[in-house]
Amino acid sequence: MTSEAAAIPTGTNPTAAVLVIGNEILSGRTKDANLGHIAEKLTEIGVRLREARVVPDVEEEVVAAVNALRARYTYVFTTGGIGPTHDDITAACVAKAFGVALERNPEAMARLERHYAAGQLNEARLRMANVPAGGILIDNPISQAPGFQIGNVFVMAGVPNIMRAMLDGILPRLAGGPALHARTVACELGEGVIAAELSALQDRHPALEIGSYPYFRNGFFGVSLVLRGTDEAEVTGAADELAEIIRGLGGTPTVTVGTKG
Repeated sequence: MTSEAAAIPTGTNPTAAVLVIGNEILSGRTKDANLGHIAEKLTEIGVRLREARVVPDVEEEVVAAVNALRARYTYVFTTGGIGPTHDDITAACVAKAFGVALERNPEAMARLERHYAAGQLNEARLRMANVPAGGILIDNPISQAPGFQIGNVFVMAGVPNIMRAMLDGILPRLAGGPALHARTVACELGEGVIAAELSALQDRHPALEIGSYPYFRNGFFGVSLVLRGTDEAEVTGAADELAEIIRGLGGTPTVTVGTKG
């Protein structure tokens, strides 16, 4: 297939952005529950989430954001704005961003016809069958109204359980990169105590991402230090180094696999 929908860039270190669309997120009425889940799923297949934006239901802002992000990253995932109401403008905005027509997709319409009882598929609901020309449908096993892919942009629902089902369906389409390995070293030392040694450790391991996340648990302050990288041996070795550093500073390190701890 030679269309925008198939034009996925390739590379050894694929990147991604999430574009959250909706006034309800910006007003605080709805709390986003999708970004963290998308990040975790992408990390599992070696796709680095590099940016997240939230924009209102304003055409020019959605179009500008889609064009900026799709030019910069391997994949773009949008959530929200593909329902049946007047403020669901995502499909039209994505069509405009790609310079193609917004069409009533026959397969999307057939899925809606099978889902709704006779007489319930009104014009408002039929809007959910509007897809940019050349778009590939994203299955929605929960309520049938599909999302779609065009180029490197994947357009999904904002409702969390529907978004998760859609994402599960599209993950096999993605070309991932090297898996990221992670170790977490936690201790009850303040960030200021360990900051200098942590900076030196980062200098010795420039290929690793090392993050510091303070916490307050059970009446004690502490810090979780997360090391990520594609070379598992280096990640493990650096975590061991860090554990020794903490012991030398008077702390008791706890090392766990992954980013929890």
